[in-house]
Amino acid sequence: MNTSDSLNITAMLDEILHLRTQTEIAAELQVDARTIRRWRSGVCAPPPYLAHALRQLLPPLLPFDNDADFTFIDLFAGIGGIRQAFESIGGRCIFTSEWDSYAQKTYAENYNRDQHQLNGDITKVHAADVPNHDVLLAGFPCQPFSIAGVSKKNALGRAHGFQDETQGTLFFDVARIIDEKRPRAFLLENVKNLLSHDKGRTFDVIRRTLSEELGYHIHCKVIDGAHFTPQHRERILIVGFREPVAFDWNALPLPPKGNVRLGEILHRTDGSEPLLPWDGDRFFDHAARKVQDKYTLTPKLWAYLQAYAEKHRAKGNGFGFGMVGADSVTRTLSARYYKDGSEILVYQGEDKNPRRLTPRECARLMGFPDTFRIPVSDTRAYKQFGNSVVVDVMAHTARLMYQFLIQETLEPELPLQAAMG
Repeated sequence: MNTSDSLNITAMLDEILHLRTQTEIAAELQVDARTIRRWRSGVCAPPPYLAHALRQLLPPLLPFDNDADFTFIDLFAGIGGIRQAFESIGGRCIFTSEWDSYAQKTYAENYNRDQHQLNGDITKVHAADVPNHDVLLAGFPCQPFSIAGVSKKNALGRAHGFQDETQGTLFFDVARIIDEKRPRAFLLENVKNLLSHDKGRTFDVIRRTLSEELGYHIHCKVIDGAHFTPQHRERILIVGFREPVAFDWNALPLPPKGNVRLGEILHRTDGSEPLLPWDGDRFFDHAARKVQDKYTLTPKLWAYLQAYAEKHRAKGNGFGFGMVGADSVTRTLSARYYKDGSEILVYQGEDKNPRRLTPRECARLMGFPDTFRIPVSDTRAYKQFGNSVVVDVMAHTARLMYQFLIQETLEPELPLQAAMG
């Protein structure tokens, strides 16, 4: 950690100490109070992973606080991967929606500065009840669109064509909130296959809804997470602005794929693996300097996966497990990883069965800092990280959008009658 990082962490500690005692802070960070004193006195440098945890202890931003550069809402929030990116550039989250109770638990554990309620099913929320905001964020699920009978419905003179084409899908809920609140911008994230789904018709409905029906200027790009983490993970990002702006995806700095290798996120067995108070030895045995044995495949499961792969090889198919090592870039981590871990198996030598990634390694593979807490079971954690976003991809996109989010010319839209008056 450089001197600047250390000073920033110490400054945050000093600010928090005006509000809490050293004992209270130590309890939150799950360290000894003497450790807090040693950090403040400069006897030893605080670890860099503390920065995020300390930010959560700072007093919450009040609704009238103007420190935030812009406000945003987090829809289909999952465990907050997109939120992390937009908070890092000065945004403030004022509304969250996530239906899964286990994801809600992880989200609440990591964003405890929220003053707003964590909302559940977005389909049950009236658009008018969503607070006004500058940016809408949504990693919405892809559902099939049924466009049968659209022409007949359009002939009936419906006010909004997107209601006919998208009603019954979760994208409709994104569209109706954009329609009601008219944010300055939005960022939508989905799987790459959204482009080809139903021979391109699904994406065409989305594109026409956002640009023709809602009047936004949209910019789309497929980005592979392998530019930032050791994982191939292609996702489409749809950025939209209410006014025309000079947004250019070509200005996004993308490091070479494979620049980061798996060894950089695996638990370190040389004694340098950090002991995270919130993890303890749950994933890694620090005394023995090894990953917990429970992540090594059982003989029965390993034999099954080998037989399964051999069967498909004989048929000329490419199905099978993905064996990886320290120099690898992995396949896409999926929500089904908890079942057998087959897409990413870590090689442990000839004399030992391979192992799954631990949930902490999955968090790192998705770009989450080590301060990110995992309060759910391994099974739930695997599902959550498999459904999440690569935080670094979102962070770079957020920085690219930033200049257009703070322009003073982008004032909130007035209602039509007020504008004409």
